[in-house]
Amino acid sequence: MTFKSIMTVLTEGTDGMTALPPAMALAQQYDAHLDALALGLDRTQTGYTYGDISALVLETARAAAIQEAEALESQATQVLRGASVRAAIMKAIATTSDITRVVASHARFNDLVVLNQPYGPDAGPDAAAVVEACLFDAGVPTLICPKHITQSTAPRRVVLAWNESAEALAATRAALPILKAAETVFITVIDPPTHGPTRSDPGGPLSQMLARHGVRCEVDVLGKTLPRISDVLNRHVQDKDADMLIMGAYGHSRFREAIFGGATRNMLEGATVPVFMAR
Repeated sequence: MTFKSIMTVLTEGTDGMTALPPAMALAQQYDAHLDALALGLDRTQTGYTYGDISALVLETARAAAIQEAEALESQATQVLRGASVRAAIMKAIATTSDITRVVASHARFNDLVVLNQPYGPDAGPDAAAVVEACLFDAGVPTLICPKHITQSTAPRRVVLAWNESAEALAATRAALPILKAAETVFITVIDPPTHGPTRSDPGGPLSQMLARHGVRCEVDVLGKTLPRISDVLNRHVQDKDADMLIMGAYGHSRFREAIFGGATRNMLEGATVPVFMAR
């Protein structure tokens, strides 16, 4: 498997276009087609409003969303002009309550979605909902890029967070093209269980599976020496001078469209390198 269909979503906000350059670099690297979705948002939230809303108000909000999508399309056209990558720009509008459905319907037939970091002072108000739509509703592997990442070349050193979960295994399988091209993959196990079939060899079966794919990997077993797992992983990324982190995406709330699961959100808030996630 490789990545042949890559998508990114462009939204309003200072960081709304920052995922486009790394998405272009990845499309060029894998000889993939890139789709850029210019998403305009209607923020009237009629489902949460009491009383009647006039047709004029609704039409004005819709017109503003269309104008927003067209402005994003124009910016993307300028960035893509002259680039040696096969690409198309799509436009869509959505109400705030309908972002999940609209984004997921466009994302679901792609191999990878590349998005900007959804948290921080410059992130758009709807960036987290876009990430969740791709990961949880479309079920597409997603690469989250901090805003200082302008080119997403093949990572040389990769930290792979491993906890025996189905989500971590799904992320590993989805990331195989990246893992096979890396110089070293650090399978990172934090506080492994003292009971179970792998208690004497944490990460061993996974390293065997990856080795059969030609992945050069080693296992690092760490203690939870910091309050949050995300802090331990981020420190390990720095210690290993890693270029990317791969991990499962976790979310348990029925209202995950608004709020990520704690571990996933904490990781994305503090990430300093691209984070590849799947579930």
